[in-house]
Amino acid sequence: MISVVLVDDQELARAGLRTILRQPYGFDVLAEAADGQAALAEVARVRPDAVVMDIRMPRMDGVEATRALLAADPAARVLVLTTFGEDSVLAAALRAGASGFCLKDAPAEDIQRAVRAVAAGDGWLDPAVCERVLRRYRADPVTDPEAARRLGELTARELDVLKLIGRGLTNAEIARHLVLGEGTVKTHVGRIFTKLAVRDRAAAVVFAFDHGVVRPGEPPPMPGA
Repeated sequence: MISVVLVDDQELARAGLRTILRQPYGFDVLAEAADGQAALAEVARVRPDAVVMDIRMPRMDGVEATRALLAADPAARVLVLTTFGEDSVLAAALRAGASGFCLKDAPAEDIQRAVRAVAAGDGWLDPAVCERVLRRYRADPVTDPEAARRLGELTARELDVLKLIGRGLTNAEIARHLVLGEGTVKTHVGRIFTKLAVRDRAAAVVFAFDHGVVRPGEPPPMPGA
């Protein structure tokens, strides 16, 4: 059973999420909050496996709340909910430490999969808006000499894998592109996470765009490259 805290200022939205994230589907909603400030208290009280976080809220928005949650508990897992047109805010949420984002009007099964992935320590980037969100990083680069040093520790093959992670490909898709076994790709991904000191796929994507490994519009490497 995956424990969840719902954070949204609209009661109707929370009611819809409660319907999707019910115990028969393997979820247990432990608490709800109508703004980011209230969310901090609820998360500290119940320690959920995942926080489902809206962006636009009064008093404290989802970006600030995510940043505060991760500062208080680096192991916290946040899935940000979004609508179209919030790309710049979502990019900020990923930098704040969110483990992924999902459209509010996504099918129920996708939202369930997203919460499961985030709770399990993986990332979830909704492909419907992923490219537009990540494009925001080009306009707001990050300079981090230590990160550049860590990037230099990657092997050529690990760099290829990181580029494809940044393009949003799954391990199976990466394996097909690079003509590798899926188990080999999984090993490369684990080593990348360790060398770059990132905790999940979403953080690896952010790293790739922040440090110029991937640029919006850049085609993936050719199969066998």
